[in-house]
Amino acid sequence: MKPITPADFDQDAMLAQVIAWSKINTGTANLDGLARQIDVLAEAFSALPGEIEYVEPAPVTVVNTAGEEVEKPHGKHMVLRVRPTANRRILLTGHMDTVFPKDYFFQDVTWLEDGVLGGPGVADMKGGIAVMLHALMAFERGAGSGSLGYDVLLNSDEETGSLASADLIAELARGKLAALTYEPAALPDGTLAHARGGSGNYSVIITGQSAHAGRNPDDGRNAIVAAADLAVKLKAMHCPDISVNPAKIEGGSANNVVPDHAILRFNIRPQSIEAGEKFERDLKELVAQIERAHEVSTHIHGGVSRPPKPVDDKAQKLFDLVRECGEELGQTIKWKSTGGVCDGNNIAACGVPVVDTMGVRGGSIHSPEEFMITDSLAERAALSARVIGRLDEGALS
Repeated sequence: MKPITPADFDQDAMLAQVIAWSKINTGTANLDGLARQIDVLAEAFSALPGEIEYVEPAPVTVVNTAGEEVEKPHGKHMVLRVRPTANRRILLTGHMDTVFPKDYFFQDVTWLEDGVLGGPGVADMKGGIAVMLHALMAFERGAGSGSLGYDVLLNSDEETGSLASADLIAELARGKLAALTYEPAALPDGTLAHARGGSGNYSVIITGQSAHAGRNPDDGRNAIVAAADLAVKLKAMHCPDISVNPAKIEGGSANNVVPDHAILRFNIRPQSIEAGEKFERDLKELVAQIERAHEVSTHIHGGVSRPPKPVDDKAQKLFDLVRECGEELGQTIKWKSTGGVCDGNNIAACGVPVVDTMGVRGGSIHSPEEFMITDSLAERAALSARVIGRLDEGALS
């Protein structure tokens, strides 16, 4: 069989797909846009053998500004299963949601310069979905593609932590030989993300006692002061093993009322599982101290949703395979550790080796300057097709 190269891909067709997909707003909260997107993607992925299924999102609760836990709706997830009875199977994942809400000004694609396309989700990760699709189509056209099975997951909530798809990711990862995730490359030159830290989001609800700020202020228990004290003490826990970012305090009312309600929202980035576990213990102790010092009550919501992703020997073999396939195509593949997180963290926590930046080259993601280098569509599709072909040949068996 002739080796697959970028010349074997119709880059114009890939680009047209990315442009069309990026014109559909799929902010995580835009359920109508996600419903349109999943139908369009299902039609595109129907070019592959196997069964497509729409999976309902798992229930997720959030803390609203009143301090109440309420359910947050999410879009459906798409799963494609190909050769589900094969002895050797892999997982490929991507996400259809973006960080741009439907009322945000950044809604359309523009050419920034020749070969560089700007637009919402062009890199993160509608370009990556196109790379995945066309790599699999090329693999299916090739010889010997009957022995490797695979599942494809396109979820609707990656940008907010995959809480509505975490169990589905774990289910699909179970027993897989390897996984490929189509986040954009860590750097515009194609560098892959290697080890990753973890991430957790928390909301601490603080309830105090209201009082008149002039007549009897000492009868009150100021929830905002308690939240501020907690924020300062949390920031003091920041260290090389774990970053802590107090992000928002909500609560209070009129200036002449001692506030009896506050919510502190914060994010942590543990570099190891042990660091995350230690933080959980320290947080409970710290919150108990705040309760005693300020005579308030508290409730903690949230936790670590993205475990840290170290690179073990099995995962390194997959990275080495990607580099080797890149060399065959004249592509220099490098990698670096990063503080960002993605579904690759969840997959690695299941014991499955994963390379999670197999998508396009681009940059400035999560901003209105997001861009994709269009030549990377065919380039990265050829790389993926080679990697999948090598896995089919037993490269990691």
